[in-house]
Amino acid sequence: MSVKNILNEKGNLVYTVLIDQKINDAIEVLNSHNIGVVVVVDKDNRIKGILSERDIIRKMEDHSASIYVAPVKSCMTADPLTCTKDATIDEVMNIMTKYKIRHLPVIEENRLAGLISIGDIVKRKIEITEQEASALRDYIAG
Repeated sequence: MSVKNILNEKGNLVYTVLIDQKINDAIEVLNSHNIGVVVVVDKDNRIKGILSERDIIRKMEDHSASIYVAPVKSCMTADPLTCTKDATIDEVMNIMTKYKIRHLPVIEENRLAGLISIGDIVKRKIEITEQEASALRDYIAG
């Protein structure tokens, strides 16, 4: 199964913030959509970074109250790892495991095309395992 299959099933909606927006704006997007990460883009929808709740919390330790008015670019992870729609579940899982990340933006022609999470990968791996087990049971019973 490829990333394209996952995006076809779950959709390609990705919440974004502009690179020059304030952290407070990003927090509002995270809270209003009950999500843990936003992709940071420029005005042409090119990926510039990724911002997670964890990034914000870590920055708060050093800057406390002033963090809210700081630009997103001061807190984000710049130039995040990405994948294409052609990537397989195993390729994405290996990247996430190797680099200890939970979200991977999907790009197509240098533009944001979706977002894959570790939850998406685990869900699909479970589905594949259940299908294989069912096929084996059918084979043995047949």
